[in-house]
Formats: sequence, C-alpha cells, structure tokens
Amino acid sequence: MPVEQINTLVVGAGQAGIALSEHLRSHAIPHIVLEKNRIAEAWRTGRWDSLVANGPAWHDRFPNMKFSDTGPEAFPAKDAVARYMEDYARMIGAPIRTGVEVLSAERLAGRAGFIVKTSEGLIEARNVVAATGAFQHPVIPPAVPETPDIVQLHSFYYKAPAKLPDGAVLVVGAGSSGAQIADELNRAGRKTYLSVGPHGRPARMYRQRDFVWWLGVLGLWDIAAPKPGAEHVTIAVSGAYGGQTMDFRRLAGEGVTLVGMTESYADNILKFRGDLQANIAAGDLDYLDFLDKADAYVARTGLSLPEEPQARQLLPDPECLINPIRELNLKDAGITTIIWATGFRQDFSWMKVDAFDERGAPRHQRGVSVEPGIYFLGLPWQSRRGSTFIWGVWHDAKHIADQIAIQQIYSSYRGPNDG
Repeated sequence: MPVEQINTLVVGAGQAGIALSEHLRSHAIPHIVLEKNRIAEAWRTGRWDSLVANGPAWHDRFPNMKFSDTGPEAFPAKDAVARYMEDYARMIGAPIRTGVEVLSAERLAGRAGFIVKTSEGLIEARNVVAATGAFQHPVIPPAVPETPDIVQLHSFYYKAPAKLPDGAVLVVGAGSSGAQIADELNRAGRKTYLSVGPHGRPARMYRQRDFVWWLGVLGLWDIAAPKPGAEHVTIAVSGAYGGQTMDFRRLAGEGVTLVGMTESYADNILKFRGDLQANIAAGDLDYLDFLDKADAYVARTGLSLPEEPQARQLLPDPECLINPIRELNLKDAGITTIIWATGFRQDFSWMKVDAFDERGAPRHQRGVSVEPGIYFLGLPWQSRRGSTFIWGVWHDAKHIADQIAIQQIYSSYRGPNDG
C-alpha cells in the first residue's frame, strides 16, 4: 500500500482542528485533518442533553462567522454549536476526513518528518499537530468502590434527570458542569447533594454586561498561565436558563444540600472535608473582587453603565452552610447515583516522540513543542486563559500556523554552497 505524503497532519476535527485548518489554508500549507468520529463529536454526544455554551453567541464563536440560529445574547445549545462547527468547516473548505483514527506517530529515521499509522493506512507528514482538545478522558477518583446499589458516572456521560435511577443524587465537583447538573436535578425534583471544592464564582451579568465582556475589557482573558496547579481551579458560571450567576446559597435555598470536598469512603459512609465554609467564603471573595474590578473600570473610563449595589448583597447562609454535614450514610440518604464532575486527563500515548515530561504532559511554548515538527493545540492555558474557548483557540491556531509557515521558510533555504 502506498504511503500518503502531506506537509501537515492535524489530529482532531473539533474547534481546534477546524481553526487551525483555516490558518494553514491562509498560508497555502497542504494539510489534512483526521477525526476518528464526526466533526465536533464532543459537542454532539458528550455532556448532558440540555447543555448550552457558557458564553453568549456574540462572543463564543470564530471571528469570521456568526451563529445563524442563535441570537447574539443567547447561549447556543450544544447541537447548535456542532452545526456551527460543521458549517464553518464547510465555509473554509477544511480537508477533514472523518471516521479515521490515528494510532501512532513517530519520527522518521534519519530525516525530517513523521510516519503516522492510521486506521486507513500510513501517512508521512512533515508536521503533526495534536488538536485533540482539553477534554479527552473523563476522570473518576477511586473513592467509592463499585456496588450494584449505586450508579457512578462522570458528568461527561450524564444526559438528563429522567435517565438516572430513582433516588437521591450526589454531584461531586462544583465547577460549571457540577453546579449546572445539580441545579437541573434539583429543578427536576430530585433530592440533590453537591460536594463543593475551591472555585471561582464570577457574576454572570453585572451592570448590563456579561462576564465575558468584563473579562475582555479588563484583560483577564489574555492573562498568562498561572503557576502550576492553579490552572485547574474550577469556575462556576452558567449559560442555562438564559444565563445566571452560580450562587451556591441560592441553590441551597432551592433545595440542594451543600457539603465539603469528598474525602473518603468506608462501610457505606462518605466523609467530607470540613472546608465547605472556607470554599464558599473564598468564592464570595472572588465574586466581590470581580465586581470591584468592574466598578473601577467604569470609574476610570467614564462608561455610562448603571450602578448595581444589590449585586453585593449576599443571600443568608443556609442551614447546610451554618452546620455542614461531615459524613453521609449513602443508603440512609437514599443516594442511588453519584455524578463525578471531576475533570479530564489528556492522553498523548499515540505520539511516540520526545515531547513530554515525566508526567506525560507536553513540553511546549504556546503549543510549539520541544520536538521539531510537533505541535499542540487546544491545551488549557496554552497561551492564555481563553485558550480552550472557541474564540481563544482560533487565535492560538493562528500562532501555530504562523510557526509552521516560518519553519517552512527555514527548511526551504539553500545557502550559496548547498548542492
């Protein structure tokens, strides 16, 4: 079987791969994009049925095309996002091949480039870009052993309240996914417990501007990666129900029982850390600091945006915050489901190249690997806070395409004494 040759092979046809294809095309760099499933598969089958984007349609998009079926201030449903990605790929003529899985990539012996093994044969590529995204493999901590009495699933596989067994539900993790799922379950009449860890809690809307606008004018989307470990602090914000601030006191007042971080399990007893009050207090400080920064910006720039003093009025502490529950008998509480909103891990084991540290994390500068010809796109905090958002990955993709084009110039150089 002949080996196909291409300048740049992009692995993954989600938002990262599509964005990169546009920029590679602008540089006239021959490339193909391989996707083992369908375009934007994670938006189609990952997450729950009612999921919407966490940013309004005017913001969470590529610069060169608006959503055709969602108003600018609305939050696109996941199916609308998937359609948008398909439409965008069609508009730019992205050379995407779906249903093709990349099995391995390794450097060619003695010359530039890589041999890539796929489910449909071999491809030789000068450059390989891993655009497989930040959310590859759901992680469930080995805290509670599997038992027939309790269904355990990651938030990635949660679909809807009616698709869970009857009974109470414990949601572990209070970032955007965990908080929204707990809210949905509670609204559906399910007894819901929410395990709350450290988190950021911005206002969804303040002084007639969405928080994505505030992050933009305050320069907070473009802040560089924080110190190692801090980049994984969760942010609780929601586009559901028209967009709302994720106020945990409100959730508790509506029926959700808040508990601290999940700590240990033994003999059907789940224990929680005594950190609930501290976590909520830290979230409050983050929220108020956000308002302070916004107010200071208005004062400095003279914008005519109405004051909103009521935004600083916190709801009364619920009983579960005043007297936190430290342990829970799952059977007595009637808990039949645990949903783990506990994040994802990345897997680059298919890349047989010297581009990773001892933990398996990519060694790179803004996606440009230490291994020549290897690039990464869609990593959390790849260059900035907004790197995993649709608009943010578009700008990161431009940098990667620019670097590939620059290297192509160097590789084509012939000195006066070259044969």
